[in-house]
Amino acid sequence: MVTMRRREFITLLGGTVASLLSPLVARGQQPAMPVIGFLNSQSPERYAEPLRGLRQGLKEAGYIEGESLTIDYRWANNQIERLPALAAELVRRRVALIVTTGGPSSALAAKAATTTIPVIFNMGGDPVEFGLVASLARPGGNLTGVSFMSLEMTAKRLEVLRELVPGASRVALLANPADAAVSESTLRELERAATAMGLKVQVYNADTSGEIEAAFESMAVERPDALFITASAFLLVRRVQLVQLAAFHRIPTAYPLRDFTEAGGLMSYGASLRDAYRQVGVYAGRVLKGAKPQDLPVAQSTKFELVINHPTARMLGLTVPPSLFALADEVIE
Repeated sequence: MVTMRRREFITLLGGTVASLLSPLVARGQQPAMPVIGFLNSQSPERYAEPLRGLRQGLKEAGYIEGESLTIDYRWANNQIERLPALAAELVRRRVALIVTTGGPSSALAAKAATTTIPVIFNMGGDPVEFGLVASLARPGGNLTGVSFMSLEMTAKRLEVLRELVPGASRVALLANPADAAVSESTLRELERAATAMGLKVQVYNADTSGEIEAAFESMAVERPDALFITASAFLLVRRVQLVQLAAFHRIPTAYPLRDFTEAGGLMSYGASLRDAYRQVGVYAGRVLKGAKPQDLPVAQSTKFELVINHPTARMLGLTVPPSLFALADEVIE
């Protein structure tokens, strides 16, 4: 009788322990949240709005940061030379995929760091020309993404600038030589568009804050009728300096992104970064669900923004034509 009670007790105890452990075992068997690596050549201060776009795209694909996935952020803080090491960190962490933004340098660093982890890039210009993919329709390899083709917007930006400064005959181009691929592509597009309009192009290069000052001092002597800024990460970071110098020297200037116009620049025409990031988020979600980058064509931004700063136009003595007011996505007053 004692033996039977002992057996019943052991059986009961075993069942109780099993019932207590089963939720813990089940919890331990649940798959861990996927981790996305995020690599950007710049600093996070100006990226609140684009990152909202990224999270929106991920949500559309069924993923919510902090609930169903984790994002591991790496910022180079405008030190391009740090990108290879940051990309290597993400590879060592064995992230599920890497999202690269802030220019082609981030994507190139990720491409050099891994041939197996999927990479979803967001960049201006032609990723084929930068050697990131074999073609837009069939990327091949482990990279695909979104190109907002800021270089293709060059001609349109020049058209708007010409409407604002109808008497212009000479246009200056300020480029960052460290971002050679973007600068050279922009120059080719600008010269092609300028020739069609009968304009001459003068190139100025700047790779430091001091060189920006020197370039504007040269412009003050040579007096171009208007100025065109390339889509360079370095020049974007120096946007306040650029806008102030353009105002001081009274040079009508066209910029590639609305960040410049919001800082006081005359006008900008380019892709909506928030929408481009949303597209990246959608692609990242598809890859997490099993799609292969090589099977996802490089997407192209479909939303573009013309932003005009009316007080700056008045300060420069320019009259904004009604046609541009009607065309503008936003007029800053």
